[in-house]
Amino acid sequence: MAQAAFLFNTPAAASTTGAALQAVAGRRAPAGLPADPAATPLDTTGWAIGHDHAHYRLTPPLAHLHAHNPVRQGWQAGRAVYGERTLKATPAVRQWLALRLAAWQGGQGFDDVQVTPHFLAQLQRGPCPVTRQNLGVPGLGTTDMATPADGPAAATLHCLNTHAAYAAGNLVVLHPRVAEARGALDAPALLALAERLSNAGPDEATELRGMGAAEWGRLAVLASFATPLPHARAACLPLAVLPPNRLRVINPAQALQVMLTLQFAAAGYARRLLGLAALVPGSDARQAFQIFMHTLLSRRLAAGPQADAAAVRQALEDSWADPLVNRRWQRLALRLTAAECEQLLARAAQRGLVVGGARWASAEAATEGWALPVATGATARATTQATAQAGAQASATPPSWARPGSARSLGSQNVASCAGATASGSPQ
Repeated sequence: MAQAAFLFNTPAAASTTGAALQAVAGRRAPAGLPADPAATPLDTTGWAIGHDHAHYRLTPPLAHLHAHNPVRQGWQAGRAVYGERTLKATPAVRQWLALRLAAWQGGQGFDDVQVTPHFLAQLQRGPCPVTRQNLGVPGLGTTDMATPADGPAAATLHCLNTHAAYAAGNLVVLHPRVAEARGALDAPALLALAERLSNAGPDEATELRGMGAAEWGRLAVLASFATPLPHARAACLPLAVLPPNRLRVINPAQALQVMLTLQFAAAGYARRLLGLAALVPGSDARQAFQIFMHTLLSRRLAAGPQADAAAVRQALEDSWADPLVNRRWQRLALRLTAAECEQLLARAAQRGLVVGGARWASAEAATEGWALPVATGATARATTQATAQAGAQASATPPSWARPGSARSLGSQNVASCAGATASGSPQ
């Protein structure tokens, strides 16, 4: 989870308001924008996109060049202002303009304060977190990241939280077939779909839209990182995929889950685990922490001491397919509240016990520019009550897909305990 932010106290979900979208859509307007009382924030945004095309000496797509299109009007105004004094259009700049144009066409907000060409250039260019296939480099003029025919698969930038804006922390690079297969499904729908496929019987299909149950599970967990969930629900999800670069984890239980899993991605974990154990509140939770970390350690050791970073990352993700790992994680996570998870993470960050360059941020700072819907009045109280009821139900009966293969082998626990005990005594 290198350079990703841990996020907490996520705002309650509700329907997206036009004011929230307009606040993001009209956040930035270049100098020289004509004052038109009849212009809407979306017209202003289109004008700014055209203006920036001219700044980089680029021509907008043909579909936006008719006389009454705000993009065309902004482009013409920009050409008059900049003339030959333009900036170089790098692939990241072209991708940035194409992404803004796609957001504007779709009526979604775009945070052009944090999402800059430099930011897009820092997003992951390695394997797709869902398919684990290598991806290409940014393309020109589209939201796809095109590559030569004989090169790696193309890539596309994708919003994980479909109810939020194109904003920093909500964007991820995916294989195009993953984005196409997902469509408009949000995180709850993806979680339900992943559960259905994982529980499919021998006569039922375990593949949908070209993706298997494991890939749908990774996509569902990836989307859940950027979606507010009840604590008990988030605590019962397996960590089927680790967050890629620049993705934010806004549920405290999942942020803790990621932080603990990444302890085994770098040397010196024995010392760090001693420090983390001292931060866990309560003797019951501390004992659950020790048992869980020993179980996870045995899965890391199975990858071998010579495994490279990519192999270790995949081994840590695959370890969460083990029902024993999930049960022992739930035993720990459900003994902690969301506030305790947040406190534990903040203290671990202060003591330098977080691996991978992740940083902690408040919910307000972490979701700035997301244009998340905010519930007020009776809606907020109803949402709070529904969240509490959902959390109580999830605590009583964790979702079945979060405990895959409930009939584990009888020797699994003994092997895990022995391997963990041996490893914990080795020097780091």
